[in-house]
Amino acid sequence: MNHEILSMHDIVKSYRMGEEDQVVLKGINLKITSGEFISILGPSGSGKSTMMNIIGCLDTPTSGEYILSGRKIDELDEIELAHIRSKEIGFIFQSFQLLPRLNALKNVELPLIYAGIHPAERKKRAEEMLLRVGLEEKMFHYPNQLSGGQQQRVAIARALSTNPTILLADEPTGALDQATGQQVMKLFRELNEEGHTIIMITHDINIAKNATRIVELLDGNLTGGVVADV
Repeated sequence: MNHEILSMHDIVKSYRMGEEDQVVLKGINLKITSGEFISILGPSGSGKSTMMNIIGCLDTPTSGEYILSGRKIDELDEIELAHIRSKEIGFIFQSFQLLPRLNALKNVELPLIYAGIHPAERKKRAEEMLLRVGLEEKMFHYPNQLSGGQQQRVAIARALSTNPTILLADEPTGALDQATGQQVMKLFRELNEEGHTIIMITHDINIAKNATRIVELLDGNLTGGVVADV
């Protein structure tokens, strides 16, 4: 049975700009249950990046309550937040964020090194993840030997390697052509069907429609909860 894994209540984020406070998020309320595939859709300047940083525990709200996996994030110290980021959240970025001097296998192993996993187990798990994303024949290729779509698949494999509670994807097709982007979205839908919870930030309605729920962020306000036609 699905259960609530993320809850935001009246989340406000503001930044001091000279003499004034600029309010970027204006009382966000959002609940996500396990196994959901949700798109947060919004144009540039809507507050998407700020919201992603708060969901990913890279930043903290000015006010409001954020609960992730039953823990109140504002009550955690930096060490506990780092643990949350490494165990609970698998990050997938628009620019892939692969290390150029490491091959695909070593890139996928990176978060497992930080998690203190034994080398043999690390290698085994990284191989399994690359197999899952269809790159078993590219394990020893370096990023510059891979296409954009293949690099994003390595990034997805890396995000999956720690078996996180949430896959958090920031404009995951932004650096890809349309056909390659749709291949990546097909992989996302498959992962969601396998039970992975996915939160995807995007400005593109056609990409957002791959999710089973769409919420819209506009001028710091969150609306909607539309079930997409997929």
